[in-house]
Amino acid sequence: MTRDRYCEVRQATEQLCAPLATEDYGVQSMADASPTKWHLAHTTWFFETFVLKPREGYRPFHPLFEMLFNSYYNSIGEPFPRPQRGLLTRPTVEDVYRYRRVVDEEIENLIEHKALSSDSLAVVELGVHHEQQHQELILTDLKHLLSCNPLRPAYRVLAAPPSSPVAPQQWCEIGGGVYEIGHAADGFAFDNETPRHRIYCEPFGLATRPVTHGEMQAFIDDDGYRRPELWLSEGWNSVCSQGWQAPLYWEKSGGEWWIFTLAGMRRLNPSEPLCHVSYFEADAYARWAGARLPREGEWEIAASQLEATGNFVESGWFHPRAASAAVASTAQQMFGDVWEWSESPYTAYPGFRPTAGALGEYNGKFMCNQFVLRGGSCATPSSHIRASYRNFFPAAARWQFSGIRLARDV
Repeated sequence: MTRDRYCEVRQATEQLCAPLATEDYGVQSMADASPTKWHLAHTTWFFETFVLKPREGYRPFHPLFEMLFNSYYNSIGEPFPRPQRGLLTRPTVEDVYRYRRVVDEEIENLIEHKALSSDSLAVVELGVHHEQQHQELILTDLKHLLSCNPLRPAYRVLAAPPSSPVAPQQWCEIGGGVYEIGHAADGFAFDNETPRHRIYCEPFGLATRPVTHGEMQAFIDDDGYRRPELWLSEGWNSVCSQGWQAPLYWEKSGGEWWIFTLAGMRRLNPSEPLCHVSYFEADAYARWAGARLPREGEWEIAASQLEATGNFVESGWFHPRAASAAVASTAQQMFGDVWEWSESPYTAYPGFRPTAGALGEYNGKFMCNQFVLRGGSCATPSSHIRASYRNFFPAAARWQFSGIRLARDV
């Protein structure tokens, strides 16, 4: 971990905030989202709590910040309630940026003067990747916040690409056998990506591209949201109780479908990858299409042969982009654009051991009632993703850039 890498990631977070007005920083649109100001403070709290506070003589920036900006580390103390983060008008945005500057100066000085142990440097590296997760959350939470405003304001104005046909859906077939999955290479990985282990996989087919808006529109037109036989029981309960009639951010006006994006409202582009669907919607669509969702091992087997390149946050597009119109014989857009739901529950790999101490709460304690997503999205930093990366969310979550890639048995 170098000082330059630390500074690069910390500055990237603040660059994402550049288009915001002060009023945008403090509002919380739902319990699952957090105000941008809280994200800025929490990522700083991480470095202060796990790197600076254990050092002899360190004086905390503010004694109550340990409670205000603790997310879920119960072994450290009782966090401020998540649904109430939008009530924190103080500290001000200016105070939070000052907090970041003070902690950054301490961390940068320690790295530059080689004053951190290898264990502490490993925690700094974890904190950098943790911050990249929050960069994505800043964008997804802001999108949900702005969508609640009748003005439908844009986070950043961008021209819409012209609509063009997309290649027909094709299938890549992969043979069965024993494979290894999990993190193996040198470099950073979260503890939930380990240990590398063997799985047996039956032959399967994987779609060459994600499902598009146009394909989802066909599902809607075929009364997909009104047919209980397509849905898991809990999913159908969500359809009925939440009034789902289409993916999140879809709106019908004048007989046309529009979607809300971080660039404001746009006409639906049928060629773009579908996003903002729950696991329940992904599963129902797959059943309607005569297919299924991939298991996470299948997804990783296919992705491990590919370079982790794609439409990530660095493109500045903040929206999935349509695949090439050329017919593909290999899987396309496995990385970037949209997180792809798997049918795999988020559980521990064989032999998994969480990180010791409070940092063991980072991943392991969430291995219940969640499903795995793979591949990253248009809001994910490119240096943050790899084939073994395991994202996870509850089955009803829709505000992330989550989409669908189909699989089938061979």
